[in-house]
Amino acid sequence: MNEKLELRGGWGAAFIPVVIFLFFCVLYFIVFKAFEMHALAMGAFVALLVGSMFTKKGYYERFWDFVYEGAKEAVPIGILLFIIGMFSALIRTTDISAGFVWLASSLGVGGGFFTAFTFLAVCVISTATGSSIGVMFTCFPIFYPAGVLLGCDPAILAGAIVSASIFGDNLAPISDTTIISAGTQEYTKKQGFAEIGGCVASRLKYSLVAGMISFVLFWILGGGGTAGTGASDVLAKNRNPTALVMLVPVTVMLITAVKTRNIYKAITIGIVLGTITGLLFNLLTFQNIISVKDGAPAGFLTDGISSMMATVTLVISVYGIMGVLNGAGVLDKVTNGILHSKMGRTVRGTEIAMMLGISFTTLIFGGVTSASMTTFGKVQNEIGKRVGLHPYRRSNLLDGFANSIVLVIPFLSVFVFIGALLSEGYDFVEPLSLTQISSGMIYCMVLFLVLLFSVITGWGRQYEGAEGKALSNSR
Repeated sequence: MNEKLELRGGWGAAFIPVVIFLFFCVLYFIVFKAFEMHALAMGAFVALLVGSMFTKKGYYERFWDFVYEGAKEAVPIGILLFIIGMFSALIRTTDISAGFVWLASSLGVGGGFFTAFTFLAVCVISTATGSSIGVMFTCFPIFYPAGVLLGCDPAILAGAIVSASIFGDNLAPISDTTIISAGTQEYTKKQGFAEIGGCVASRLKYSLVAGMISFVLFWILGGGGTAGTGASDVLAKNRNPTALVMLVPVTVMLITAVKTRNIYKAITIGIVLGTITGLLFNLLTFQNIISVKDGAPAGFLTDGISSMMATVTLVISVYGIMGVLNGAGVLDKVTNGILHSKMGRTVRGTEIAMMLGISFTTLIFGGVTSASMTTFGKVQNEIGKRVGLHPYRRSNLLDGFANSIVLVIPFLSVFVFIGALLSEGYDFVEPLSLTQISSGMIYCMVLFLVLLFSVITGWGRQYEGAEGKALSNSR
């Protein structure tokens, strides 16, 4: 569609759906503390309905045409999220965290080392499941009370769990943010978007460097608490050494994704191998795969689809809003504004603009990274293409900066709120404040510094060559 969308109040009126959507983000995630993606999706669709009333005469149907155009781009992402949801549900069902709890109790770790061990264990779990918020709700009740009783600093321990959950969100090939960050960055010299496996392989160095530094810092800073009685009981109720065998299908899936750069093949292998492994080691029953309970479908296959339904709906709705912004010419104006600014004159300056853009967008979205990446991803795609940056590099900066220091800001980050919420309810330790949770999110701070170093020095910067080949030099 070549004709632009005409709105009463000019192109600025295209931001009305965005403002309304942001209102619902703040209302549900910060005021109500209801961490449900389908509530945000509802807000986005209400925002579109309100926004449609600001069209000029004769443009109402065209408004929805642009919504459809935007939403169509979300279909590949939605399909992939549904498939990935099944593998994620499989890993959750086998309760891999119980294996790490057994390992920690067997090693007899405590204090700062338990904090560092918890960070490492939750990193593995979040990478295996690709769900940061889901991992937080799963791992907090197990690792947090046990760690406090073993002498960990409560704030640093809580920060380790939150940070490690975000680690997987940033790196896992089955994470919604990884899929969105790759699915918004197009090639210019061949058809298609950035391959997920290639993005993961190229961002591994940033995540591992930040992760290793964070592990050491958590070890050094994570002790100092007062050990109490009851830690062994908490650990005993949640340990199962057999669950560690599920690391085999997880590892095979990750290697396949990176080697073949085909996420569909990797997930297929992961589900088949994971199901066989789970059955052989009695971590799964056939009822855990597919069954009916109280007249409703049950099992990890259906659970995986239903768990992704809200996220897919959110992605479709936000892409619809992006379609309106694109139709009104807003994205072109923002892109051209960046390119004609002083920062847009150099590659380094463009990457700094990317950092500021996705950080600000994530901030105003309250830390809802899937929505912020969907929103700013199109701008990042355009400004990155015009300076020749490879889609992998664009994707990595988009995902990395969205999952770094901006998520540490108290009162404006959903992750800080959830961390504080999950520290409540224990008689032997006071609930943590938002600022205490924030101070413990060391990995997010370190990841920001690693990525900033990459932007300033050019470490890991790649350009797009013939047929989409990644080149270290611009020409």
